Amino acid sequence: MHNRQTFLKRAVLLTAAVFFSVQVLAAQDEAAPQPQPDKQTVVSYADIVRPKRVSGRRIAIPDVGEYKVLKGDFHMHTIFSDGQVIPQQRVRDAAYNGFDALSITDHLNSGSSTIPELSKEIDRNRSYELAKEEAEKRKLLLVFATEIAGKGGHFNAHFITDRNPIATADEWIAKLAVAAEQGAFIHWNHPGDRAVNGKPLPFTAEHEAARARGHLHGVEVINGHWYFPFAHDWCSEKDLAPMANSDIHGNEHTDFGQPNLHRTMTLILAKERTLESLKEAFHAKRTIGWAANMILGRDPWVEKLFRACVKIEKTDDGLTLKNRSDIPCIIDADGKTAELPPLGTVNIGSTKKLTVTNWFIGANKPLIIVL
Repeated sequence: MHNRQTFLKRAVLLTAAVFFSVQVLAAQDEAAPQPQPDKQTVVSYADIVRPKRVSGRRIAIPDVGEYKVLKGDFHMHTIFSDGQVIPQQRVRDAAYNGFDALSITDHLNSGSSTIPELSKEIDRNRSYELAKEEAEKRKLLLVFATEIAGKGGHFNAHFITDRNPIATADEWIAKLAVAAEQGAFIHWNHPGDRAVNGKPLPFTAEHEAARARGHLHGVEVINGHWYFPFAHDWCSEKDLAPMANSDIHGNEHTDFGQPNLHRTMTLILAKERTLESLKEAFHAKRTIGWAANMILGRDPWVEKLFRACVKIEKTDDGLTLKNRSDIPCIIDADGKTAELPPLGTVNIGSTKKLTVTNWFIGANKPLIIVL
């Protein structure tokens, strides 16, 4: 009994001593910071473990005449095919990057999921359904889409109504036909990835037949970090809409960083910020690619975009160019180069022609503005 009483007494005294010491130390800390070694800073662990959140990106681009310029990525994958994130995360990343719209284009083959349990998924529409609620909450335009694979290449079908009947069609040509019956806008993905004898896959008679039937409307000029100049020329030669998409499979931070001013995206000139207007703009081919500070599109929309973004004023000494957008411009005027930064201003000498060397209307065809 004596030993037990002694133990309890000592425990109470020790607890009181510890409590008192903590209170004294806290009071000392509040009263006066402890001196630190010269030229050293004390950083809270919370500043490292939980860094301050960087605000989402806002992209400034003025209207182009009657059209609003919508921003989006229309080639992304989730764990429901061979991607590494859930559908809701793709939506959150799109909002964080300042996009207005996105497509989740999971592959049709149900056995391709990175999660074995999901490979047994029967309903191929599941990733769209999971993303839809998140998109509505964040007021983003979510396009119902899928990726179709075959010997003719890979294709994204947008504005579909059901992935399942597309999946059960036999060949890629038949799959395109089923998607087209659902009213899809269809573009050819990364045409340079599938090579024949070391050369990019050509635009074959089968591709031309699909285009003539209204089953092929666009082509990716940029896929991720890759630019396909020959596909850029196809846009004008074959009346195709230029697309620029990420084809992201991993997470946004690893693949691009958040937010990344150089990240691949498609600009769409739409009458309104609605799915109906977005679809109309796609089929009207009012699309422009933007990646790595390059603009890639076709006539006449690239020039219309430039004239909306850049205000040109005559001065006594020449010209003043005012950029009303976040898209940078590199201007060549009579052999002299000037950089017009986002939302910036630059003065140049008097000239009759501007060559915008980072805006292109075709392979090695920079935009020329006649004044």
